[in-house]
Amino acid sequence: MPWSEEQCRLAFQQPCFAAFGLARGPRLVAYISVYHTSDELEILNLGVIPSERRRGHGRRTLEMALQVARKMGIAKAALEVRAGNHPAISLYESCGFVKTAVRPHYYSDTGEDGLVYVRQISASRGTGV
Repeated sequence: MPWSEEQCRLAFQQPCFAAFGLARGPRLVAYISVYHTSDELEILNLGVIPSERRRGHGRRTLEMALQVARKMGIAKAALEVRAGNHPAISLYESCGFVKTAVRPHYYSDTGEDGLVYVRQISASRGTGV
């Protein structure tokens, strides 16, 4: 579900919030936003513009965020994804994330389940991180 301008403004005011982007020239093609504590990274959003999907931009953006987290000493990353978002689930699983929980009917707009995925950052899982 898209964030409102107000939600974005408030997030950027939080010291535990960070966002990273991948640009091609002046054009933003992918981004990731996260909250972090001293030991955990929560991935809030990962997006790639439709015309740039299936080109590795999501993977590169995710790997970069995990690498920064590892350098910060953060041990674990977590995220939640719609059960029907198969491309995202495939990406997360290929990057070493493991499903740990299901949130039944989590999304109010569709009633779709939310899946919780976790990955240890300190151990490399084939992502180059």
